[in-house]
Amino acid sequence: MSWTTPRIDTLEARLRSARVVPVIRVGDPVEAEELVARLLEAGLGTIELTTTIPGWDKVAASIRDSHPQVSVGIGTILSAGHAREAVAAGADFCVSPTLVPGAAGVLQTADIPLLEGGFTPTEVLDAASRGIAKLFPAHALGARYLKSLLAVAPDARIMPTGGIPLSEVQQWLDAGAIAVGVGSDLTAPGDIGARLAEALLA
Repeated sequence: MSWTTPRIDTLEARLRSARVVPVIRVGDPVEAEELVARLLEAGLGTIELTTTIPGWDKVAASIRDSHPQVSVGIGTILSAGHAREAVAAGADFCVSPTLVPGAAGVLQTADIPLLEGGFTPTEVLDAASRGIAKLFPAHALGARYLKSLLAVAPDARIMPTGGIPLSEVQQWLDAGAIAVGVGSDLTAPGDIGARLAEALLA
C-alpha cells in the first residue's frame, strides 16, 4: 500500500520549495519551542520535531495551534504508538530512520505521509516506491551515492538526512535530493537566516 498521490505530491512540492528541513532534536520542550520561533523568523515554514524531545507531542500541538501555516513533521517515528501520537498531535507528515511497517499502517490509514528511512539501495528504493524516502545517515554516504541511486531510479523521491552540514546542502540538491534535512548545523545559536542564505548560494 502507498499513500494517496495528492498527499504525497503536496508534500513533495512543499519539501522542494523548502529545500532545507530543520531537524529539531533538543532535550527540553521549552528550548524546542524557542528554536521553532527562531526558525520561523528565518522564514522556514516546514520543520521536523523528533520524538526524542520530552513532551514532543505537546510541542507539536502548540505549534499547530499558534502557527497553522507551518508544515509540522514528526521525526524518529519508531513504532505504531509513535505514529498514533503523531496523528493526535496534528502531524502533517512523519519521518523514520528505518522501515517501520507497524507505524506505516497507522499513518496510511490516517493518510499522513511517512518518509521511511533506508541506507542500502534496496531499503531506499523500497521506501521511495511507496512515496518519499529518507536516506539515512546521509553523511556516511555522500551526495555521489544519491546521484548513483537516481541514475537507476530517476523518479525516486529522496530526502537525505543525518550529519549533513549546511555547506554541503547545495551538493545534495544538485545530486537530485527533493530537500535536505539538517540538524545542529542549522539550529545552532546565531543568525539562522544568514547561514541558510549563504549555504543555498554556495
